[in-house]
Amino acid sequence: MKNLKQALLAAALIAGAPLYAQKDAPEIKFDSVPNALQLPPNIYLGEVAGVATNSHGDIFVYTRTGHPTITIGTARPFAHGGSRLFEFDPTGKYIREIGKDSYGFMFAAQVRIDPADNIWVVDQMTEMVMKFSPQGRLLMLLGRKAENVNVPAREPKNDGAGRPQDLFSRPTDVAWDAAGDIFVADGLGNARIAKFDKDGKFIKSWGKRGTANGEFANVRSIAVDAQGNVYAADGGNKRVEVFDNDGNFKTAYTGVGNAQALCITKGASPFLYVSNSNPPADIDRDGEIYKMQLDGTVVGKFGKAGKLPKEFGTVNAIDCRNANTLYVGEVGNLRVQKLMLH
Repeated sequence: MKNLKQALLAAALIAGAPLYAQKDAPEIKFDSVPNALQLPPNIYLGEVAGVATNSHGDIFVYTRTGHPTITIGTARPFAHGGSRLFEFDPTGKYIREIGKDSYGFMFAAQVRIDPADNIWVVDQMTEMVMKFSPQGRLLMLLGRKAENVNVPAREPKNDGAGRPQDLFSRPTDVAWDAAGDIFVADGLGNARIAKFDKDGKFIKSWGKRGTANGEFANVRSIAVDAQGNVYAADGGNKRVEVFDNDGNFKTAYTGVGNAQALCITKGASPFLYVSNSNPPADIDRDGEIYKMQLDGTVVGKFGKAGKLPKEFGTVNAIDCRNANTLYVGEVGNLRVQKLMLH
């Protein structure tokens, strides 16, 4: 009987290991840089959905601000506006706005910078992924904005697997592998990941709505490591799922709460940053960010829920081009924080 009790206790500890990792992870010391971005007097940030840096250290912010407009009363309702893309230099000085009044900017989801410094914007409401050159010229579109806009818009009723092509339903993120293949998190209206070649040709997609391995409640964020493995933030199921380059399920990491923002550092010893983003309806709980090895081992955590510097309100984006200098975009606090980890 004693051995049975010990075995049951051991099993319980193993099953609960991710939760203990979450609670007992070492605290990482860090600072938040004051006034990291200097905005012009007539420009303000709204909900910051995306933040990313290029190889020169310039900072790009995709924010839900402005005034979305829907024109009705015709055969083809037309909607635009509502989000803006800003660029800042490495010191945080404002440089320019990219894509002002773009047909594809309505409800910001994410901005990412690829290895060639092209700027990729993901927009939920227009359901498009847009690739801009470093100079800000449009190079490629994935997805398609609806020809007719239902007012109010109607969510599709399906299992989340979506159509096996580049038509999205509220996409959330984009990433690339070393070959230039493109991965799109089609993650809120649908619950899948779509893969394209470097020229934008659809290859395949995987995932649907559910709780089993390879299924998602949602796909809030994705990241690809140097070996081409794909990491997906399945926040609704409180886990990060890992797939090989063809979408075959490999493993899942739990114990990091509502995984909503992911970032993988470069170099010989990469780390995965995962945000336990507090829900918009209650930004007074959770909020910490975890630093993990790619095998799921938690190295430490930092931050908490709140509105002050070094506190977080619904983190939606993390940039970790420099492993110890992070840019964090917050939906709840309408800001970008520059963090220095020690």
